[in-house]
Amino acid sequence: MSQKHILVIEDEPSIADNITYALKFEGFDHTWVTLGYEGIELLNKGLFDLVILDVGLPDINGFEVCKRIRESSNIPIIFLTARGEEIDRVVGLEIGGDDYVVKPFSPRELVARVKVILRRSQNSQSFIAQVSQSFRIDEEKYQINYCGQTLDLTTYEFGLLKMLISQPERVFTREQLMNGVWSSPEESFDRVIDTHIKTIRVKLRAVNSNDHSITTHRGIGYSAKLI
Repeated sequence: MSQKHILVIEDEPSIADNITYALKFEGFDHTWVTLGYEGIELLNKGLFDLVILDVGLPDINGFEVCKRIRESSNIPIIFLTARGEEIDRVVGLEIGGDDYVVKPFSPRELVARVKVILRRSQNSQSFIAQVSQSFRIDEEKYQINYCGQTLDLTTYEFGLLKMLISQPERVFTREQLMNGVWSSPEESFDRVIDTHIKTIRVKLRAVNSNDHSITTHRGIGYSAKLI
């Protein structure tokens, strides 16, 4: 397996040093920049496998960096922030973040999260499943095709949608969805599931404005109805 290259966008040298040391110790290659615009420019060259992105950058907000990245790339993004409020975590997930780590944090835990996110795509089985006339799952590429178009999904969005459409009509509780998709479900919360479902629906309706694939079961969870 080729060495994975991680882009670290963090303006505090002491934090960046701890992150890059932990990445190097676990066998990852890395590039560190202190400005959001530098990171965007490097990503346009397509040389990286994952981004560790600080929210509080000196030149541009990390959330805005994420939005610009998502205009052209589905690369996994892990946010770093000193703010732990739920609303900040929800915003980060809604705009396309894959995970969220609040400072202060353990660099080893951060790298463990990097490995989990990358492993999901690496260990996917190499086949394409046609689950309905509208949906096709390409597990090797970690993609879901809907009505002939490939959806631009984050890691967790892919996992949730795959879980739902693979067993249509089954009602999954939020806890079941967390356990099935998250590596550390005890660190998640119900609002995260709702946030991801909201963004998945937006992406489905961008392809088909009449989409009603995902049904909400109040007080329980969600199910998928396929055509």
